[in-house]
Amino acid sequence: MKANTESQDPSLSFLTLKLTKNSMAPRYWSSWLWLFVLRLMAMLPLAWSRAFGAGLGLLMMTNKKRTRIARINLELCFPKLSLREREYLLRRHFIVSGQSYFDLAYLAFASERRILSKTHIRGLEQYHDLRGRNIILLVPHCVGVNFSGAVMAHHRAQFSMIKLQGNPVVNWLLNRGRMRFGCFLLSRTQGLRPVIRALKQGLVFMYSPDEDFGDRQSVFAPFFGVPTATLATLGRLAHLTNALVVPCFTRLLPGGRGYEVILKPPLEDFPNGDRTRDAARMNAVLEEGLRHMPEQYL
Repeated sequence: MKANTESQDPSLSFLTLKLTKNSMAPRYWSSWLWLFVLRLMAMLPLAWSRAFGAGLGLLMMTNKKRTRIARINLELCFPKLSLREREYLLRRHFIVSGQSYFDLAYLAFASERRILSKTHIRGLEQYHDLRGRNIILLVPHCVGVNFSGAVMAHHRAQFSMIKLQGNPVVNWLLNRGRMRFGCFLLSRTQGLRPVIRALKQGLVFMYSPDEDFGDRQSVFAPFFGVPTATLATLGRLAHLTNALVVPCFTRLLPGGRGYEVILKPPLEDFPNGDRTRDAARMNAVLEEGLRHMPEQYL
């Protein structure tokens, strides 16, 4: 990936979609083969590729380490559920995860008409009423997170911050989908300064804060009843840019129905200036939305 020097502000270096000669090295040939398979999958009706994806998800359950981590998380977050109910959620999680992998090809290669016809947005009119305000979309890492980022850019210019993968072919596939409707991308290594500049220019920031960056950058706040290392960046960004925070959840719909993007009203009285309280408020909002689709959370 290379920096884009033709973005709105010369001081902003957005990423561009470009493969380098290095991507043709023999160690990436298997990635090119997989990319070819995914390109074929994108030509199928979504319901068909979802069936293949469900099979892939069940195959992923054979990864003992990942399955063990998911079981522990489910036990911590849903202690009142029976073992049978948690095992059902576990199975559903792997199925939708497998389906979302094939959906990446759909997002990257299907026509604009097909993608938009399979993405349903709730709360869009309310979102349009916020024009003229700086906005941060608070987006948890659900299996359909790339769909919400791409499709919401169809309605208003926005950007996101990503972690680049070590495989350039994988980067190209992911970012082709993310950038389909004009979403700009920043690398996480660029820090927060370009984020603040872009927000002040009026671009919507699609922000996914639910990752652990260690104690130095985090505070501990409850999440599904568990004290969790939580980034305290959201309140600071909202304060520095006078931005409204709009929770945004993406649900993978069963069969070939596509995705539903759910936009909530902007958070009131946020931020309040206390890093821990702001982080706890953010986690509570995420938890409320995720309880309706816990199997889709990554």
